[in-house]
Amino acid sequence: MTPIRGPGERISLDDIEGQLRSLGGTAQSVVAESRTTALAAAVAGGALAVASVYFLGRRRGRRRSTVLEIRRV
Repeated sequence: MTPIRGPGERISLDDIEGQLRSLGGTAQSVVAESRTTALAAAVAGGALAVASVYFLGRRRGRRRSTVLEIRRV
């Protein structure tokens, strides 16, 4: 954190650049920490979506399919 400046002091470009770099570094560390959690959640959501589509399609196929019974004489 930069010190508080008095009313007569000017803010230099180095002050602004240092503050922006510290904010950027903080944001990058937060993204790096949450990347694995987000990836795991995306994989789990995708697997759940594929499984639900599979089972719903299977159920629909069973309801619409014709049962054909063949008997030998």
